[in-house]
Amino acid sequence: MTSLVPVILCGGSGTRLWPLSRTSQPKQFLTLTGGEHSLLQDTALRLKGLPTSLHLTPSPILVTHNDHRFLVAGQIAAAQLPTGQIVLEPVGRNTAPALTLAALQAQAESAKSGADDPVLLAMPADHIILDQAAFHAAVVQAHACALKGDVVTFGIVPERAETGYGYIQHAGQPTDTAPQTIVAFVEKPDAATAESYLKSGHYLWNSGLFMMRASVWLRAIGHYRPDILQACQAAMAAATHDMDFVRPDAALFTAGPSDSIDFAVMEHLPKDPGLGIPTKVVPLKAGWSDVGAWDALHGVLPHDAQGNAVVGEALMHNTEDSLVFATSRLVATAGLKHIAVVETPDAVLVVDLRQTQDVKNIVARLQSEGHALAGSHRKVHRPWGWYDSIDSGERFQVKRIVVNPGASLSLQMHHHRAEHWIVVKGTAEVTNGDQVLILSENQSTYIPLGQTHRLANPGKVPLEIIEVQSGSYLGEDDIVRFNDTYGRS
Repeated sequence: MTSLVPVILCGGSGTRLWPLSRTSQPKQFLTLTGGEHSLLQDTALRLKGLPTSLHLTPSPILVTHNDHRFLVAGQIAAAQLPTGQIVLEPVGRNTAPALTLAALQAQAESAKSGADDPVLLAMPADHIILDQAAFHAAVVQAHACALKGDVVTFGIVPERAETGYGYIQHAGQPTDTAPQTIVAFVEKPDAATAESYLKSGHYLWNSGLFMMRASVWLRAIGHYRPDILQACQAAMAAATHDMDFVRPDAALFTAGPSDSIDFAVMEHLPKDPGLGIPTKVVPLKAGWSDVGAWDALHGVLPHDAQGNAVVGEALMHNTEDSLVFATSRLVATAGLKHIAVVETPDAVLVVDLRQTQDVKNIVARLQSEGHALAGSHRKVHRPWGWYDSIDSGERFQVKRIVVNPGASLSLQMHHHRAEHWIVVKGTAEVTNGDQVLILSENQSTYIPLGQTHRLANPGKVPLEIIEVQSGSYLGEDDIVRFNDTYGRS
């Protein structure tokens, strides 16, 4: 039996979706369409309902940066999906090494169970696909080709002369819906070239979705980029495991080069028939978007009669073809056209929808100036829950902290601050020096500077507290951890 192993690539920074997407929580972990699931969760849930004949494994392999490991694990668990195997990249090295790590992990797991060489379905975690039935039909078509040893990609049937995507030229007829032989991968075109591609009918958008056997990918990457394969093999041979995390050796992986799936392998295969790896493309028309910038999100959201799209609470007057994305308050507009207004608790973006690619320049400037808003939100997620910095001033900071049922913070102390904790909801187990206290709603405790302490939630509902910090230094790096459930130093 040959298993179909989903591989979800959770990298990417999503800088063009700032201020919602930030380094600490990039777009794949965000809910962008007003629903209840993040893009990552939607990607994993999209697999539900595939035919049993494909022998889909119950849990995917997820490849992500080490810094995002708890976000990935938490979101998969919150979607009530098997956590699976989470392969942690110590540094970002683009998609080719990420897929190589996943292929090696899939082969190792298959060897343990005595299964056949698995087929991999590689999916970026940050795409939208609205028509799940069409996606499933395309996966079935691609699977038949991959079983025979083909490398298959999914080409999006173009809706317009788009200059922001790479294209795939195929040898079939414009109306063909079956898998087609790939002639070439071509880079992002200028407007006139994109128009000619659209008229010819022989070009599809390159979606970044791929399917092939694990051994076929490893053979291809070993042929074209043996340096990538060798670095990944060495890193996985020395990998360690804890909880659901697979940790490739940091030094060995970091020593390897960075490259994308397209540049490392895909662009070479159609020109190299002697290697004996056929390349096919399955046309896909399923409401796909890579949500690369705010104009792309505007394009996939429902519109009102004036062409406006809204997520959150908005009041719009004399406004056309615009987007309002509000996360924490009412946003009102008047007299706007082709404008996106994106509101978060700590930053607001106003941008012409025809110039949303320039948002990355704003992020670059924030980063060059060392501004914290480039990297993190006011609300920060942790493996135990999250906290929101409500207010701060000279020598004080106020946080709203929510701890998940059964979770706990590390046993820790601070050199420069004292803390007051007030329980708003739920039950708190507080370690305060030599004491262990159980606090209920409206009860509080005081943690003196230098005191060893820990906060835990022994209950079955989220614990919510208000923390008031006071002291000479209130940075997050003033934490000395003595014991931590999540392996943080």
